[in-house]
Amino acid sequence: MKKLGRFLGLLVIVVALAVTLGTLVPRPLWQAAGDKPAAPRHILVLRNPIHTDIAIPVDDAVRQRFHFLVDGGIPTDIPEVRYIVFGWGGRAFYIATPTWSDLKPMPLLKGLTLDASVMHVDVAGNIAEPDPSVAGFDIGEGQFSALLDFIEASFQKNSGGPIQVPGVAYNNYDGFYEANGKFTALVGCNTWTAAALRAAGLRTGWWNPLPVSLGLSMRLYN
Repeated sequence: MKKLGRFLGLLVIVVALAVTLGTLVPRPLWQAAGDKPAAPRHILVLRNPIHTDIAIPVDDAVRQRFHFLVDGGIPTDIPEVRYIVFGWGGRAFYIATPTWSDLKPMPLLKGLTLDASVMHVDVAGNIAEPDPSVAGFDIGEGQFSALLDFIEASFQKNSGGPIQVPGVAYNNYDGFYEANGKFTALVGCNTWTAAALRAAGLRTGWWNPLPVSLGLSMRLYN
C-alpha cells in the first residue's frame, strides 16, 4: 500500500508539472507581433469546467461553406443565428454525457483510454461579453479562413460529405458528426481547441488538456 501511495503521489506531481509547463511554455515559442487587422473577425472560445468550444460568427459565406449542417437539421440559415459553435471530443463520452448528471462509468473509461472522435455542432444567438465562460479574440481575414479550413478538415467525410451520427443530439438545434483523429486523455477536446486557435494565428500553451490551462495561456500570450 505504501508503494502504491508513493506511486500515485509521484503521478500527481508529474501530471501537475506537465500541465504547468504546458500552460507556461508558449506554442509557437516565438511569434512576431502583427498589425491589428483592419476588419477583424471576432471569434469566441466557450468553456465549462471540462470542455471548450469555438464559436464562429456567421455570414453568408460561412453559412454556404457549412450548408451541410442545414441538411442535417441544424438551422444555421435562420436569421436569429449569430454563431455556429464547434467542438471536438471522444465519441462515447461526448454523446452520452450532455450534462454531469448523465455521467456513466463506461463512457468515462472510454474517454480516459482511447476512443473514436466526433464533432458536435450547435448554433447560438448573441453571446454576451464579458463573461467568465467566454473569451473573445479578433483575427484577420486570412486567419479566419485558416480556422475554417481547420474546422472543416476535422469532419470525417465520405463521397456524400461529412457523416452525421444519426438520431443523436442534445436539443433540437444541434447534432454530431464523425470526426478525424482519436481521442485520449492526453489528446482531447481542449487540445483540439488549442490547435484550432493556433491555426488561426493565435498562441496557446504547449499542452492544454484543461479549459483552465488553455484560458490562462491564451490570456498570457494574446
